Amino acid sequence: MRKLLIVTAAVVASSTAVHAETLKMATLPANLPQAVVMATFANIVSSQLNDVNIEVAAGGAATAHMMEVGRGNLDMSMTSPVVWNLMKGGKAMYSKQEAAPTLADSVQLLMWFPYGQYHFTVRADSDIQTLDDLEGASVFLGPTGGGAWNAAYGWVKATTGLDAKEGDFEAIDANWTTGYQSFLDGTIDMYVAGCIDPCGPFLQITETEAIRFVGPENATGEAVDKYLGKFRYLDAIPPNSYANQANNSEVMSLNTAVGIAINANISEETVYNVTSAFWNNIDQVTSDAPWANALSLEYAATPQGGITFHPGAVKYYKEVGVQ
Repeated sequence: MRKLLIVTAAVVASSTAVHAETLKMATLPANLPQAVVMATFANIVSSQLNDVNIEVAAGGAATAHMMEVGRGNLDMSMTSPVVWNLMKGGKAMYSKQEAAPTLADSVQLLMWFPYGQYHFTVRADSDIQTLDDLEGASVFLGPTGGGAWNAAYGWVKATTGLDAKEGDFEAIDANWTTGYQSFLDGTIDMYVAGCIDPCGPFLQITETEAIRFVGPENATGEAVDKYLGKFRYLDAIPPNSYANQANNSEVMSLNTAVGIAINANISEETVYNVTSAFWNNIDQVTSDAPWANALSLEYAATPQGGITFHPGAVKYYKEVGVQ
């Protein structure tokens, strides 16, 4: 069995080099699978390169982190093709951020990986059998104004016509930690998060409670096609991923790519070395990690959206024949 890299709530990947270049990475809260991927990336790179040290701070929203990458206050953060395009266009959560379009030009890409299916989660005894039953319910869609919130909100609206902004159901205002805790406490009806099964948040819940993932009655139609666009895609949640999962058949949901964004001003040599250090040592991740099995060079290097790959990453991907 391959070695498992363990990550914790505030991961600081350290290097023994005296004059190591320190890169600052921000992730989502550490219990979320996407943060685990990024922290593992940082651990592998920092353990392999004597002259690069990636420091990881967990918490906050990727939409805000991307602005700081553009400003140069952070070196790396999570991104997505949808959110980068919104940033470049000054739309949605960036509509009041005058600097967003300009800062987007300084946000480049190191690699993509799957976000994981969006899991619309209720307790097994809930009256909510499909997303069409959400009227009047209380739901955590993700941090308000973030990319996950907008994706989950849009999926519900496109498939059911229900609109949280019009009061059809309550989308609570909370961060990732508070939203998850609210579901654990039973104070909200639904918790939404994306992951590749089985993943930590749902493993924890199902230790003590039975849950059910719900989808829409109908996941087809013009509104759905328009919502999915070029960068989202239909993806089913499998049954039997958790001991206390009530689903006995797959549930239709959506998926998308997310990636590691990097500041454009970091040198080509550094980014090349970072990229190659990760992919050349990917076997350090245990084969038992479900998200690790979803990583591939081809997926990582596929152009998506308007965001450009950093020249250092391009050099590596061309070298191994995936660009």
